[in-house]
Amino acid sequence: MPSFALRQAATLPSQPRPIVSIGMGGIVHDAHYPAYQIAGFAVAGGYDIDSQRASMMADKFGVPRLYDSLAEAISDSPADAVFDVAVPGGAITEILAQIPAGRAVLIQKPMGEDLAQAREILKICRERELVAAINFQLRFAPFIIAARDMIEQGLIGELCDMEVRIQTDTPWHLWGFLFPLPRVEILYHSIHYVDLVRSFCGSPNSVYAKTISHPSAPELRGGSRSMIIMDYGDNPRVNVMTNHSHAYGAQKQQSYVKFEGSRGAIQIRAGLNMNYPHGVPDRFEYVLLDDEEPTWQTLDISGSWFPEAFIGTMASLMRYADGEAENLPTSVEDAIETMTTVEAAYESSAAGGTAIPAP
Repeated sequence: MPSFALRQAATLPSQPRPIVSIGMGGIVHDAHYPAYQIAGFAVAGGYDIDSQRASMMADKFGVPRLYDSLAEAISDSPADAVFDVAVPGGAITEILAQIPAGRAVLIQKPMGEDLAQAREILKICRERELVAAINFQLRFAPFIIAARDMIEQGLIGELCDMEVRIQTDTPWHLWGFLFPLPRVEILYHSIHYVDLVRSFCGSPNSVYAKTISHPSAPELRGGSRSMIIMDYGDNPRVNVMTNHSHAYGAQKQQSYVKFEGSRGAIQIRAGLNMNYPHGVPDRFEYVLLDDEEPTWQTLDISGSWFPEAFIGTMASLMRYADGEAENLPTSVEDAIETMTTVEAAYESSAAGGTAIPAP
């Protein structure tokens, strides 16, 4: 047993607010509602443009009221409700423009389809004084909460290296809406890791990146493989490497986040990405150089990315809105920095590398 204790769960609000869903699609089914049930958050009602889908969700999760329109969902919602907006990025601005001033809103990532839309979302939130956050929930996965606590306690010393590697066979057919989009892999997947890195290291000085498609899925125009180097000068070194087309069996698949410090290291297997959507067990391993003989050890973690991480984003918003917390970790003001970093990655990819000079 380790000689230290680590936090693994987000802090819950003392008086959870009711939740009103705008959009009741797959991510709400797989993560939002299961997370809220675990946390004891009540969903007061919901609206989806697909009424049959909404009815199925209401039956399965016991949602007490379905609204017939977006306008009704907004006008008839409880006065203190948090709007849980889970719609495609391109639909966010139209919805935010209709939400009354001063209300609390949790917006499913990404923050728009590009930086221009992200800036418009930020502008609307500021003008309407919305208490708004983006659902960058990986920050609140139990294994990340534990890693952050371990680092903040100084157990691995100064953070000098952070790496994310995804080598999996991702079933893109589950998200048909992605296929015609010009931006997919970084904007809809690696954005989680870009945001995660920022939460530990701050925004980088610059970005080197390349995102490309794969011969096995040329119809996925927005790419399925990426390499992102986030430049923090000499320290820390940060890489995000993803390959979603590793169709060679489970044996060599990888899905990990690694932290290396001056006194130790942490490596986390994020099992959700492997054999998705069923996943494989997570694994939290660490090593401390204070030991006589450095030996990797395993720590038991309760909960995973789906659904437990989705508790944290909603809980932090509720606590901030009620004055129980001084900061909102995934606020739109912070999330715009993730979007600017993503934009830089796409610009770097488009610009290409340095040409090889003539001999």
